[in-house]
Amino acid sequence: MTTHVVVIGASGFGRECLDVLDAMVAAGADLRVLGVVDDAIAEVNVERLAARGVPFLGTRAAWLATDPGPVAYVLGIGSPGVRRRLVAELDAVGLRPFTAIHPSATFGAKVVLDEGVVVCAGAAVSNNVRLGRHVHVNPNATIGHDADLRDFVSINPAAVISGEVVVGSATLVGAAATVLQGLTVGERTVIGAGAVVTKSVPSDVVVVGVPGRW
Repeated sequence: MTTHVVVIGASGFGRECLDVLDAMVAAGADLRVLGVVDDAIAEVNVERLAARGVPFLGTRAAWLATDPGPVAYVLGIGSPGVRRRLVAELDAVGLRPFTAIHPSATFGAKVVLDEGVVVCAGAAVSNNVRLGRHVHVNPNATIGHDADLRDFVSINPAAVISGEVVVGSATLVGAAATVLQGLTVGERTVIGAGAVVTKSVPSDVVVVGVPGRW
């Protein structure tokens, strides 16, 4: 049976999720993208969706009022906190998350993917890794062996999570940042782009620089 999918979010990462779904279809996945939902879409993104032939379905409230039926959703939103807030609403009305994995991503043995994970093109996920609910792994990011990424984590492009690292829920690791082996990063933390984390990091801080400081 064909899976019908809607992407929540029309900005950059939402359209990157469309790329992942298109690649899955091209590789033979039995799914159909119905369109994109966004509460505050910029006009330029309406035009970008139209140019690739993807319908804009309106705001969440307007779309949900149409009683969309058995539809799966992908959260195409970069902010971990916003994703966490939206999931409760979407799940409460009976919608289920879809796990979107680009065919070019690579995985080692014994990887666990929870619901709603998005893994983009060129990402490399090693062995014995867990990706929690609605984790985003952006293009060309690397997740080392035995890593544990908790719910709603975002790993931005070309970031490196080394082996045996634990990343707390709703944390964002910026582009080209590195977290060294065996460390723990707390919840709701931001690792700035290009930072190198050399010691474990508490919750609710912003880490910048080399070595990372907060």
